[in-house]
Amino acid sequence: MLRTVTLSFLALLSAALPVRAEDPAAYPTHKIRMLLPYAAGGGGDVVGRLLADRMGKTLGQSIYIENHTGAAGTLGTQMVAASPNDGYTITVGGMTTHVLAPAIYPKLAYDPIKDFTTIGRVGTSSIMLVATKDFSANDIKGLIALAKKGEPIQYGSWGVGSTGQFCAEILMQQRGIKMDHVPFNGIAKLAGDLLGGHISLATLDMATATPLVKDGSIKALAACGERSPSLPDVASYKEQGVAFDRSLSWAMYAPAGLAEPVAKKLSAALKDALGDAEVKEKLLALGITPQFVPGEEQRDINARDIAAWKQVAKDAGIEVK
Repeated sequence: MLRTVTLSFLALLSAALPVRAEDPAAYPTHKIRMLLPYAAGGGGDVVGRLLADRMGKTLGQSIYIENHTGAAGTLGTQMVAASPNDGYTITVGGMTTHVLAPAIYPKLAYDPIKDFTTIGRVGTSSIMLVATKDFSANDIKGLIALAKKGEPIQYGSWGVGSTGQFCAEILMQQRGIKMDHVPFNGIAKLAGDLLGGHISLATLDMATATPLVKDGSIKALAACGERSPSLPDVASYKEQGVAFDRSLSWAMYAPAGLAEPVAKKLSAALKDALGDAEVKEKLLALGITPQFVPGEEQRDINARDIAAWKQVAKDAGIEVK
């Protein structure tokens, strides 16, 4: 009887004790989840899958993809922040999820600086202002002329507070025109409705816009940011009289508190992937200029950019309550 009670007590005690953490030096010992806050087939999803494939080969473990969309990417990003900080959940975040969201969500469920370990920058890209082939304007000058005629203009973005909305708001602020925002639940849905003619004007990320512009399905009016290597003939905002040339970056993140040896392994694998000729070529074709920046440096850049974009949001009256 005593032996039974003792064994039962030991079993309960064992269950109550925390599971011993994996030795960081042995990482990774099993598959890694890349949780992406983008719809399958969208630009961020394509970028994530490209990096997952190459990094998995470097790390010796496969990296599989999970897509969780909603609220301009903030729902999936919150899931990453709340995940165990063991190195087995990573994500690729854009400007919307880690720089713009804190500027417009007063009750954002995560802190983009404190709740993440920044692994490193993936690269920089622009946002493309695009339209259906039969849209009457071909550039910003034409769009301004159209708006000043008093014609109602609607544009779509992939959500309230998205980089796409900010790019449109900057254009409206600086050139004194009005356009009505139509937020979509994800960039894949937006691109589909644009192709179907359900909306005539939109902002898309480069990875989504590039193949559609190249095959003639839609046309590009301007690049919000710098000229893109994938669509070099499309003039930038600045070249068309809109004073905006900020760098828009993609970066890789993991939950906060990641062990330093694990963070270093992930960072080295990311840097290796971005140095691969095939990965470089594919990213450039998607309109993303590969540019590795170490995690701590990118984190500090994000912190500075958040403050700057909060002012843009305030001036534009962008807020999600």
